[in-house]
This record gives sequence, structure tokens and C-alpha cells, in this order.
Amino acid sequence: MELEVRCAPLSDAAGLHETLSTIVGSAHVHDDLTVRELHSEDVWTPVSSTVALIVAPGSTEELAAAVRATGEAGYSIAPRGAGMSYTGGYVPAHDRTVSFDMRRMNRIVRLSREDMTITVEAGATWTAVNDEVSKHGLRLPFWGPMSGLSSTIGGGISQLNAMFGAGQYGTSSESVVALKVVLATGEVVRTGARGPGGDTPHYRHFGPDLTGLFCGDCGTLGVKAEVTLRLITAPKFEDTASFSFPTGAALLNAMAEIARSGVAAETCAFDPGLTTIRLKRASLAGDIKTLGAVVAKEKSFGKGLLAAAKIAVGGRNFVAPTDYPLHFACEGRSKGAVDADMAEARRICIAAGGSEIENTIAKVIRAMPFPPLNSMLGPTGEAWVPVHCVCSLSTAPAILAEIYEVYERRRAEMEAAEIHTGFLFSTMASNAIVLEPVFFWPQGWRKVHESAVEPSHLSRLTKRGSNPDGTALVVELRKELFAIFARYGTGHFQIGRTYPYRESRDPGSRALLDAVKAVADPRGILNPGVLGFPVGENAA
Repeated sequence: MELEVRCAPLSDAAGLHETLSTIVGSAHVHDDLTVRELHSEDVWTPVSSTVALIVAPGSTEELAAAVRATGEAGYSIAPRGAGMSYTGGYVPAHDRTVSFDMRRMNRIVRLSREDMTITVEAGATWTAVNDEVSKHGLRLPFWGPMSGLSSTIGGGISQLNAMFGAGQYGTSSESVVALKVVLATGEVVRTGARGPGGDTPHYRHFGPDLTGLFCGDCGTLGVKAEVTLRLITAPKFEDTASFSFPTGAALLNAMAEIARSGVAAETCAFDPGLTTIRLKRASLAGDIKTLGAVVAKEKSFGKGLLAAAKIAVGGRNFVAPTDYPLHFACEGRSKGAVDADMAEARRICIAAGGSEIENTIAKVIRAMPFPPLNSMLGPTGEAWVPVHCVCSLSTAPAILAEIYEVYERRRAEMEAAEIHTGFLFSTMASNAIVLEPVFFWPQGWRKVHESAVEPSHLSRLTKRGSNPDGTALVVELRKELFAIFARYGTGHFQIGRTYPYRESRDPGSRALLDAVKAVADPRGILNPGVLGFPVGENAA
């Protein structure tokens, strides 16, 4: 069904506001400056241009009509999920931009145990989807990033994700069966083999992989309306362990071998810098919600109390401040299979020079996979921003060493500016490692942080002022890391406007990419500037 909307020529936001209100209802079109500014920045990028309007469609039909009307009015479109981007993935390229808030489109469209698929609207959160499928003894293969409490499925497919289930099933897009996408013209595209009537998508690879075109596109080829994901029977058994390594190379060698073996559902590791930051945060022992989640996760109340007691006593202080801790989970259909995987992972870690430590963090990660987003700020309120690369198993140690060389060369400047660094590491299926360097520095938070961090947590932090010199140094350091990534030919998630994509492609690939963009977005109005596509003087 297509909504019929008569669009007179529009030259101002007021006219477009009226038109969009007829499509989605006046309550779902916003022009308040405070809200518009929130939708005009992300975790890294402060407000430069400000979106003219915010529209929140409630269905695929409303989305298609709103996209069509916005384009005909000469405005650009910036699709936005929960606002977790740190790469300029949805910030406006200019003021003649409408932010499409996708969170109203959050329904479960179809859950089929018979077909082992679930179709959801793009604004559904990872938490909501996991809660729903778990009622049926099911799970997604890749089941979400740590920000899944707020992050949306559509945002995750547009930006791609790492973490839960990624050690065996890869990133979010590798669990996608089919998509329903709205192009810049308002046309709806349906991908995959879709069954009788086209409403029961069940298989992705029906001819060329059109689904893959829109995975990782950061919303510049189309706006996701519905996502169909495959399901698996939820593993009945799981176990966790943690190891500490004396060097980053030893850690990465162990992670690479664990990836090759395929025994871990996911891995999560830190360097000494991030360990130090984590130790400054509130104690695990004092977090009743965390301990309660651990109790609930265990199969018996007695085991849960014992696990929580060990956490309360041990806290985080079992990790030496100079070590590299690795946390992993194994899961399966039988206890014997999980025990075998755990034994192999332990053997790998010991062979690489690791020592087993209390699995406090590993237990908490599994018991409370989607925590509040309080880590968007440093432990006392500092600014935080990550960068990352997806590298081959063989190149990860060399990339890490080169990054440390940059930090050592610029140590004096970083110490003077109070810039602290850390690393998060994880594995992707059997063939890749994610390196995520993070920066903390004394810079005040903004609206995007206030919208995501718990108010009770925010009230305990110190609000800094503007720090242009410190931020400028972080910009320089990021550029040096990007140059390292480029030399090793790494990949990236949420490319946004941060990582070179279009310009890094060979001429044939770039021509093909540009041809797809020309069909999907002939006026260049979808997230102009993202993925390296050009930004015109206006969207018309």
C-alpha cells in the first residue's frame, strides 16, 4: 500500500513540516531546536549544521511517503537509529536535512519457528528482539553489540556490529536473510527469496546478493524498513573463562588461534590502559543490578549466589595493571561439547603464555550483555571516542605494535593534554580480529551523552569545559592510526564520514558503486558525504 500525498513546491521547512505531518501525524514531526541539535551530533562529531526537521515514521508506507516528500522538497535525508555513531554516520551535511528517527518502527512483524526466521521493523532494539525470541527457546546467531539496550537492528545492519555470537557467526549482516528498504525515490525494494506473496522471506542468496548492498551502507543507499534475520535454537549450555597475558602479542596470538579453532562464541579483551580505566569505574561489588543479573543467569539459585559472592569478593582487582586480560564464552547443545571447547580454549591460552584468572568479567558480560550506556564517558566524566579496524589474524600484532609506536613517540604531548588510551579486542568468526583503540581526554559532554547515559550516573561525574587543544591532538592521533589501518588494508564497521571507503576502491569497484548509488539515490540526498560520496551544494 502506498500513501498518496500531494506535494506542492516547497521552499521552506514550514511547508515540509505541514506535508510530513499529513503523512505521519503532527505529533511525530519535530522542529524544536534542542531536539534538532541532538539529532545533529554524534558521540564524536559536535553540531556543525543543524537538521531542519525530525520525522518519525510509524510504518513502511509512512517511511516511503516521507522519503518521497522530503526529496521532492529539495531536502536531504539522514536516517538515525539510537544515535550511537561515532563516525559522523547520521549527522547532517547541511542545514537542508531532515533527520528520520526510526525508533517508532519497532514492531516484531513475523516470528516463525517453522522457518527459523524473524522479521522486525528497523527501529526494534537488539534487547527487544532477544527478549522476544528467547520466549520460544530461540536466538539470533549474532545477537547484538554491547550497546544493544538502545541500538537498533536497522542501525546495526547499516553500520555493522561486533560482539555477541561474533566469534562463530561473524558480524550482524551475516545473520540477515532479507531486507525491505526504501530508496531515495520512495520506491520499496525487497531482497531475498520471499515465499508465497513475498511476505515470508526465508533465504538470502537468490541470485546476486542484493541484501549485501545495503549492509554496512550507513544509510546512504536506502533506509531500512524491515529486517529478516535467521534464528538458531538457543544453546542450552554455556561456560566462561578469563586469562591474563603478559604482552599484547601473546594475547593476539591466543585470540587468533581461538578464532581458527572456532570454539568461542565471542571473545573480549583489554589492554593495560583500558584495564586501568575500568578499575576507576564504580565497583562491580556495589552494583546490585549486576550481581542480580549474575544470580538470575545461573541454573540454580544456590549457584547464582555463589557466583555473585565470588564477584563481590573479587571485584576487578584480580587483573594485574600491566596485563592483557581475555574473556571468552563457549556454548553448545550439550555439556560435553561445551567442556571440550573450553578445554581447547584453555589449552590455546596456556600455550600462548596466558594464566587463568577469575572469570568475573566474563560472567558479568554474559549475565548482563546489554548494560546501560554509561561507558560513553570516561570514569570521571572525560570525553570518550573509539576508532577501530577489522584486520587479518596474521597482521593484528604488527598493527598493535605500530599504534604503540605512535603513542610512545607522542607520549609527552599526550601526557600534557591528559589524553589516556586503551584497547578493546574481539574476534570475528574464524578469520578476523577487531582492534578498537579508545581515547579519553578532559572535554565536556554534550546532548548526545545526556540522552544516553543514566542520569544517576551522570550526576556523579565532573562536567568539563571545552578543550579545543586536547581535542585537536586526538584528531591528529586518530589520523595517524587511520594511516596505519590503510597500510594494512583493514576493514571497518560504521564507516560514516570517518574511514575512507569509496576513495579506497579500485576504479572498477568505484564505478559499480557509483552506478548503484545513482539508481538508489539519483539526487544524492541520502546521507550525502557518507562512504565518501560527494556532497552537492543542495539536495535538489
